[in-house]
Amino acid sequence: MGLRRAKELAATAKAVPIARESRFDAILDASESVFANSGYDGATMREIAERAGVAQGLIHYHFKTKDVLFEAMVARRSGHINDKRAELLDGLFQPQGTLTLENIVEALFRPTIEAGISQANDGGAFARILVTTANSSDDRQKFLTKKYYDPIAQKYIAALIAVEPGLTRENAVWAYMFAIGVGMTMMAKTGRPGRLSDGLCDDGNADEMLLKIVPFICAGVRALAN
Repeated sequence: MGLRRAKELAATAKAVPIARESRFDAILDASESVFANSGYDGATMREIAERAGVAQGLIHYHFKTKDVLFEAMVARRSGHINDKRAELLDGLFQPQGTLTLENIVEALFRPTIEAGISQANDGGAFARILVTTANSSDDRQKFLTKKYYDPIAQKYIAALIAVEPGLTRENAVWAYMFAIGVGMTMMAKTGRPGRLSDGLCDDGNADEMLLKIVPFICAGVRALAN
């Protein structure tokens, strides 16, 4: 079935020659742009092939169906972001780490914001896909959110409770959800903060945004803990 094939592709892609890896990346990069602009239903394999500069048959050979291609696209970018989130969070729990609420929130947001900035040239395609996927009631989208984002979410919810003993699990979940809402909004670089502030705010500067987002989110978490 499609989901099994997506797992096989993720494992296989690490072992293929560089030339083939570049084709995989070209296809997945093109998929992000097309799915972001046209939506899942409107996207076609033909348009993706044209944007990637490959034969349409090559996409069908590697990914079989649009469903498998969509998951492979989500898995690649989500894996990069969530692996970094997990690495940063695990480091805070090490003897040399500094486990504070502020550091947990920064570990949650920095990989997302930096990923959005790095893809600003394509109009934040994956950020738009992520927002749609996370807020969709479609079974496919809900499954992908559960598979690729719920495990890291559980780790961060547990971390919030660990540093804020007054935070119930119920409120920790709400705190995480509200925080992620901010994160997904700021992942897409739109330039709107700069327009609204007459150039004072720069949503293309990760450090500047984190200086504002971290205390904002931490204040909300502590309010729920109290």
